Amino acid sequence: MTRKYWLSIIILISVIYACNKDAITERFAGFQTPANFPEPAYHFSTNEITQNKFELGRKLFYDPLLSRNSTISCGSCHIQTSAFSHHGHNVSHGIDDKLGTRNAPAIMNLAWYNSFMWDGGVFDLDLQPVAPLTNHVEMDETMENVLKKLKASADYPSLFNKAFGEQEITTAAVLKALSQFMLMCVSSNAKYDSVKRGEGKAFTEEEQNGYKIFQQKCNSCHTEPLFTDNSFRNNGLTPTALDDKGRQLVTLNDQDAYTFKVPSLRNLGYTAPYMHDGRFYTLDAALEHYNSKVQQSATLDPLLKKETIPGIRLTDEEKKYLLVFLKTLDDPSFLKDKKLSEQ
Repeated sequence: MTRKYWLSIIILISVIYACNKDAITERFAGFQTPANFPEPAYHFSTNEITQNKFELGRKLFYDPLLSRNSTISCGSCHIQTSAFSHHGHNVSHGIDDKLGTRNAPAIMNLAWYNSFMWDGGVFDLDLQPVAPLTNHVEMDETMENVLKKLKASADYPSLFNKAFGEQEITTAAVLKALSQFMLMCVSSNAKYDSVKRGEGKAFTEEEQNGYKIFQQKCNSCHTEPLFTDNSFRNNGLTPTALDDKGRQLVTLNDQDAYTFKVPSLRNLGYTAPYMHDGRFYTLDAALEHYNSKVQQSATLDPLLKKETIPGIRLTDEEKKYLLVFLKTLDDPSFLKDKKLSEQ
C-alpha cells in the first residue's frame, strides 16, 4: 500500500467522523423556545441545558431504581405515547399498585410553568420530583436511599461526573438532571402551531369556526399559546367523597377551596381521562359539564357566574366545532420524539 493510499483512508475516516459528530450535535440542539411561544419562566441560569445532563436525566426518568422496590419509574405514570400522562387511569397507580387521589398530569412545556402539581404545592421544577419520589402511594422512597442506590450502581457515578464534573452524587444534581429531561419535553408542533407560525398550513372551515368559539368562551383560562394561564380556579365540579379541597390544602386559605390548576388543552387526544380526579373519560363529557353541570359554590370562578345558571352555554353545534379545533392541539411528533424515549 502506498503512502498516498493510507493518507486517503485517514482523510476519509476523518471526514466520516466529522460528519457523525455534526449529526450528533444537530440531534441535540439544547432547549429552544418555539417561535410562537413566550419566554420561559424557568431559571436556566442555574441549570444550563447540556447533552450530558439531559441524557442523565432521561436515564433517571425511566429507571425504576428510584422507587422503593425498583418497580416504578417516573415513566411508569408519565408515558410518552400518552403525552407523558397516565392515559386511561383516572388517578395515578403507584408502587404495589396503590392508588393516588389525583390524575397524573401530562409532562410538557413545564419550562413555562411557575408552579407544579394540581394544587401548586411545588414552586420550582427542581424540587418537583421529590413529591412523587417520596409519596407512599407513588414511588415510596427517600432521597437518602435514592442516593445510596445511585452511588452503589455501576454506571451512575461516571455519568454524574460526566454531567456535573464531580464524582459525588448529590440530591441537587439528581433533581437538576431530572429537570433537564422534563424541560426538554416541549410540545409545539401541533397543527395549531404550524398555522400560527405561518408554515403553509391553514385551519379548515370547521377548525376556524371552533377556534372562534374557543376564543370567545375558553381563552380566558386556557390562554394561547400554552392553553393555560397557570392560575387556580374552581370550575364547579361536584366534590367526591374524598372531598379534595385542592389548593386550600397548600395555602390554608378558604378562598382557595376546591380550586385546582388550569391544565393545558394541548394533546387532549392522548391524555384522557380529564380533570384533577380523572372523572371524565371523554371530551364530550367535559364540555357538557361546562354547559349544564357546573355547581354553584362560594369559590366558583367568577367567569362561570356570568349567567343565571352557572357555566358556559354551548349548543351542540358549538361543541362539535370546539372538538374539531381541539384536535388541532394534538402533536403526534411529541409522542414519537426519539430523544425523549427510553433508550
